[in-house]
Amino acid sequence: MAEIEISQIFEVTKTALLAHGASEEVAHTMAHAVSWSEARGNRICGLYYLESYCQQLVTGRVKGDVTPNVSQPRSGTIEVDAEYGFAQPAFAAALDTVTAAAREIGIACLFIRHAHTCTALGWFTEALAKAGMIGMGYTNASPIVAPPGGKTRVIGTNPMSFAVPDGKGGVAMMFDQSTTSVALGRITMAKAAGDSIPEGWAVDADGNPTTDPEAALGGSLCSTGGYKGWGLGLMVEIMAAGLAGGTPSREVKPLKAPAGAPHDLAHCFVVIDPGVRPDFGAMVSGLAVAVAQDDGARVPGRSKVLLTKVNVPDALWEASCALTKR
Repeated sequence: MAEIEISQIFEVTKTALLAHGASEEVAHTMAHAVSWSEARGNRICGLYYLESYCQQLVTGRVKGDVTPNVSQPRSGTIEVDAEYGFAQPAFAAALDTVTAAAREIGIACLFIRHAHTCTALGWFTEALAKAGMIGMGYTNASPIVAPPGGKTRVIGTNPMSFAVPDGKGGVAMMFDQSTTSVALGRITMAKAAGDSIPEGWAVDADGNPTTDPEAALGGSLCSTGGYKGWGLGLMVEIMAAGLAGGTPSREVKPLKAPAGAPHDLAHCFVVIDPGVRPDFGAMVSGLAVAVAQDDGARVPGRSKVLLTKVNVPDALWEASCALTKR
C-alpha cells in the first residue's frame, strides 16, 4: 500500500487523460474531480475510475475534446448538451449562468444531457454551495436495483446530493449518497479482495439475501431503508431520466465497459438562492451548533478535514502511473 499525495493524484490523472486524448481543459477538470474524491476518502469515484476514463477516451465511448453547448430556453432553465463528453466540464461551462438565473428569479434548474457518468455528485453540489446557492443534484445509472420483494432490476444506485452555503464562500452542509444501502463499487471491490459483504446490501438472482459479492453482482442491490429508499430512488430516476431528459436506468449499459455506445446520461440540478431569507445563515449556523452538542456529532460535510495523503493499493497506483505513458 503506497501513501500518495493528493497533488500527485491530480498530476497523474491529468497526465493520463491527456495521453489518452482529452483536451487540456477537460483533463484539468477531471483531474480535479478525481483528486477531490480521493481527498474525501471516496476511492470509488477517484482513481478507481481512471482506467475506465482512459479506455473509453480511446474507444470513443466518451469524447474528451468536445465543447459543451449551453442554452437557456427559459429564464429558470439552463440546458447543457455535453456532446457525449464528461459531465464535469459541461457543468463548469454552465455554472455562472445557472447561479445568475437563480439570483435573478430565486430558483433555477440545470439539465446536463448526453453526458458521461458524473461519479461524485457532491463535486457538483459543493461548487453550487461555494457560489452561494443551495444545490440539489440527481442522477441515475445502469440497472442494479429491484423493487423490495422483487428480483427484476429497474433502476440504478441513483444517487442524490444536497449542499448548503455558509454565506462565506464555503459549505455549511453537504451530503452525497446513493439511494441503495451501498454503492455498487463497494460490491466489486469486495469481490476483487475476496471478501464477503454484510447481509442487507444485496440479494441474489432469486431475490434472496446474500453475503457473496459475486451472487450480489448477479442479483440486485437493496434500497436503503427498504421502501423508503426505493421511493427516493424512483424520485431520482424521474428527475434525471424524466425531467432532465436522460436515458432510463433500465436502458443504461454498464458504466465501466471499455467500449460501446456513450453513456448518454442526464444530470439534474435544482439551484436555489437562499438570499430570499435574510436569517437563513443564522438558522443553518444554529442547527449546526445544536447538532454539535454531542461529542463527535456534526452536520454532514461541515468542518470536514480533507486528506492531503491517501493510502492507495500498490496495483492501483502502478496501473494509474502506467496510464501516463501511453
